Amino acid sequence: MEISGIISAIVIGIIIGVLGRLVVPGRQRIGILWTIAVGIIAALAGAAIAEAFGVNDTKGVDWIEWLIQIGLAALGVAALDRFKSGDRSRSHR
Repeated sequence: MEISGIISAIVIGIIIGVLGRLVVPGRQRIGILWTIAVGIIAALAGAAIAEAFGVNDTKGVDWIEWLIQIGLAALGVAALDRFKSGDRSRSHR
């Protein structure tokens, strides 16, 4: 992977991660680096899912692909927040 591809993945990961985080109600107790990581993973997984269903390359904006990616990011943010919250409650006993 070239440096431009890495930079693109980070930028897209930031956007997808932040949008996924906005979808999840309440305050999430994860940092920006976790948000970016979740966003990058969601963007890659969402692109693969969209390609599998044949909706990755449409005329104009690929809304379906974006919705899949944002949905996956929201699930990832919520799951990571729940996991990290569980760690805190167990360590305070």
